[in-house]
Amino acid sequence: MRAPDFWFAPKPDWRARALQPLGVIYGAVTSWKMRQSGARAGVPVVCVGNFVAGGAGKTPVALAVAALLAEMGERPVFLSRGYGGRAGKDAAVRVSPDHDAAFVGDEPLLLARAAPTIVCADRRIGAAAARQAGASVIVMDDGLQNRSLHQDLRFAVVDGASGVGNGLCVPAGPLRAPLAAQIPQISAIVVVGAGAAGARVADAAAHAGKPVLRARLEPALSAAQALAGRDVVAFAGIGRPEKFFATLAGIGARVVSAQAFGDHHPFTREEIAGLQAEAAARGAQLATTEKDLARLGSQLTNPLAPQPMALPVTLAFDAPAAVKDLLRAMLTPDA
Repeated sequence: MRAPDFWFAPKPDWRARALQPLGVIYGAVTSWKMRQSGARAGVPVVCVGNFVAGGAGKTPVALAVAALLAEMGERPVFLSRGYGGRAGKDAAVRVSPDHDAAFVGDEPLLLARAAPTIVCADRRIGAAAARQAGASVIVMDDGLQNRSLHQDLRFAVVDGASGVGNGLCVPAGPLRAPLAAQIPQISAIVVVGAGAAGARVADAAAHAGKPVLRARLEPALSAAQALAGRDVVAFAGIGRPEKFFATLAGIGARVVSAQAFGDHHPFTREEIAGLQAEAAARGAQLATTEKDLARLGSQLTNPLAPQPMALPVTLAFDAPAAVKDLLRAMLTPDA
């Protein structure tokens, strides 16, 4: 599903106000859930989540955190519920490169390139599987509002441009619970990119005594060079497709057409064929995100049509040493 535009208006409009009573109920229930205690995993658990429904850059942050843990000599294993996939409903599944995104989800396929990855709807069962896979630390991609598993360190990822939108709870706005209720439950926030909306959330977190970590997404150099100066037909089914389109423009690509789809959108062959036809007619390169490319799979049936190219991005912390300090304190709580 694609988030309604009114969620990210500077102030709530009449649609948001009409839905606000439902948002109050939803937010209260989620706030209560966040205060519960979860089962111990047997190894430390780092949760990388966000305050809002939809994308904020969780997966790149989870990958960056796991990389820092590996530098520290740890054996991180990712744990995901595999949103959009069929796997993990009744038992834990270890993701392999041979899996299809329709089975395990798109994000787990990206995570599995970096470290062992477990998909399971029941995070307690998933944690046991992660330990069996050799985890010294579990990195949860999402799950900030889920307390079935105890979380030793909780990072809340905030998009610098969109922040928390209109500040209301689902379905009136993007928040999963009131910001004032969520901030006390986190260890630190990670603000990805610049923007006044993200700065306001950072100020609220800092006022509550929470560390504010800043980070940026960096496009892969080889892909950026290949797209720079070219006409591009872009498409994306992520939380905020416009951020991807802006990234393309930022590397010097000429975006002649941009089509946005809902987060985790299951592309049909007809949709892909239409995008390929448009790229061919314009003499343009077809470009998308790594997550979207992972979901295409068997939908790319015509090898003679323009093939989509991904623009990979990696997350870089402005102060990785500060992140390591938080991780080290979690790993050695009595030191």
